[in-house]
This record gives sequence, C-alpha cells and structure tokens, in this order.
Amino acid sequence: MSPSSQREFMAEASTEDLKQTPLYDRHVAAGGRIVPFGGYALPVQYPTGIMAEHKWTREQAGLFDVSHMGPSFLTLTNPSGDAEADHAAIAAVIEPLISGDIAGLKPGQMRYTLLLNDTGGAVDDLMVGRSPTTPGSLLIVVNAGTKENDFAIIAKAAGDKAILHRADDGGLLALQGPEAVNVMSALVPDAAQLGFMQYGRYEWNGVKATISRSGYTGEDGFEILVPGDNAAALWDALLADPRVKPIGLGARDSLRLEAGLPLYGHDLDETVSPIEADLGFAVSKRRREAADFPGASRILAERQGELSRKRIGLLVEGAPAREGAEILDADGNAVGIVTSGGFAPSIGRAIALGFVPPALSDIGTALQVSVRGRAQKAEVVALPFVPHRYFRKSA
Repeated sequence: MSPSSQREFMAEASTEDLKQTPLYDRHVAAGGRIVPFGGYALPVQYPTGIMAEHKWTREQAGLFDVSHMGPSFLTLTNPSGDAEADHAAIAAVIEPLISGDIAGLKPGQMRYTLLLNDTGGAVDDLMVGRSPTTPGSLLIVVNAGTKENDFAIIAKAAGDKAILHRADDGGLLALQGPEAVNVMSALVPDAAQLGFMQYGRYEWNGVKATISRSGYTGEDGFEILVPGDNAAALWDALLADPRVKPIGLGARDSLRLEAGLPLYGHDLDETVSPIEADLGFAVSKRRREAADFPGASRILAERQGELSRKRIGLLVEGAPAREGAEILDADGNAVGIVTSGGFAPSIGRAIALGFVPPALSDIGTALQVSVRGRAQKAEVVALPFVPHRYFRKSA
C-alpha cells in the first residue's frame, strides 16, 4: 500500500464514523496499525511490518481479516424442489446484471465475474458460487466499498423472485499461502479437499462455516465465513498454529499487485470494461454468443479490436511509480496512467499496473513512467508478475 494511499485513508477517517469488524479488538491487541479502508477500521500492518508479512504469506500462511467485504446469499423465494430447474431460475435472476455464466456452474463451484452498467463498465468485480447443498441459492461476495450499491442492484433485480440475505455482519477470514492447506487439514479436514474456486458448508467446533478455496493473493488458500460471534475464536485457533501469522492491508495490496490482480476503485471503475481491464475470461463464452449481458455491443466490439486502452503490467527501473503517475512512450509523450504501483518484495523490483493504447501493450514494449517529474525506464511484461499457485483439481 503506497504512502499516498495511506494519506487518503487518514483523510477519510476525519469525515466518517468507521465501522469495526468482529476482529477489531484482536487487531488492536496484536499491535495492528489501524487505518480507514472502505468505511472500516482495519490494520494496515502489524509490528513486524509489511515486507515481513508479505514474505511470510508467500512462504508460510498469512491470516487476513476481510470481514469488511460483502458476502451474501441469494435464494429463490419459492423453489420448486427440482435442483436443476431451481438453479436455472436463480441464475436467471443474476445473469442479466453480470458477464459470467452462472447457469453452467456445478454445485459448489464459484466464478469470478463482473457487475456491469449499461455501457459495459465495471460496477464491481465479484464472486458468485452455486450452493452445494441448497438448490436455487447462490453465494455472492462483493467488494466493501461498493457493497451497498451492489446489494441494492441485486435486490431490485431479484424482486419477489428471490431474497438477498446479507452476511456481512459475520467474520470473513482469508488464510493464504503454501502452508494454508496443511493448516486447514488440521482445522477442518474435509475443507482441505476443495479445489480452487470451489466451496462448501462445514462445521468447526460446532459452528457452521462456509469455506471456499479462493483468495486474492495469487497463493493457494481459503476464505472462511462464520457468524460474527465466532470470528475471534476462529482467529485465535488459526493463529495458534505456528505456520500462521496475521497480515494487514499493506501486504494484502502488495501480494495482489504481484499477482497482477485488479483492485476495484483503482484498476477498475464504471468506465472500464472487462476487455480494457484484460479480464476477457470473465465474459463467459455462452454469454458472448448470446450477447445478453449489459454493454454487450461495446464489449464484443472491443474483443474484435475496437479498443482504445488496455491494462498492462510494467517492470519499472528505480523508484516505484504510484497510482496517478503518467506512463510515457519512448519519446517522452504521455500515453497512459498508472493505476496501481509499488515495490514487489518477491522479485525485488518496482512494478505497476496501468492503461495504455493497445499498440503499446505488447510484451517487451519499452516505455517510461514519470516519478516526481523524472522519467524512469519501464517495460511491458506478462501478468502475473509472480506466478499464481492455485490448487486446481483435475476434472
């Protein structure tokens, strides 16, 4: 997380009453440096610092409080009892709002997708999963800063056909890193059998938990949703394992940046389409063929090359280029803008995400970035900067 971003958070604190997650007291007790984020008071780092937390997550298992996010369950009001028919019915509620194929999900399968406006811009990026146990029900997880608007859009679309049950009063914990599966095996053994982008309903110490094998660090890991009253006990149980340490927002940001993953409000907003954001995979094949999603005419045209900008990854020589820095061509002309940037501890280099014209987006293209008025060399590289290590089960 950049110093400039931290200053923005501190300014935010003076203008709004921050909410607390069920784990707030745990963060304070552990010496977490609390900052505002998405309307919540959250730890940006713990005493060991962002660099150590980042490296620990890449090598062991990091524990993140993501209870500020927006988990919810969308369920048919009057299910028929026919599992496939009910799934088709609930998919028909959400699909007109998003770019993904939800009808094609198998029980317990999740999909990353985009909530779109009428012009094909991203209102939010989110996760949607088909319930493994309840026909006609979906797990939906949206971003913290956009959740009120997202929930209103979904509830309006649901009308009297479905009910949106918010679960953002609970505890949502993300366990990430190469040791995460071994930690989970000791805690909830059955959940350790999940594959990437699968989820299920489990029990831990008599507590019902929704657990998915997912995350936003590029590492293997899990996200665990429990009632708010049980969050602190789960947090303590996870930290009792010596392979687990608490991780703050700063390392969460540097980890997702190394993984080449966009952050809503920075690399994505309502003007940015999935194609511009290099998220074409999130526009499912069936939906493309039917052209039945918001902004389809624009998005399909962009897939055919009618594109004015594209998200890229940059290796930067010298100091990190932060959000808002200009991207320059080889002659020093401004051609784009950095939307996320920082130092990548895993590779010891400054990296950035940003947008440039498609003609300048090819891997190996030599560009520059302007840092405090000084041009620094940069090169377009393939994303992610650090390889993903998700655990994918064979079909």
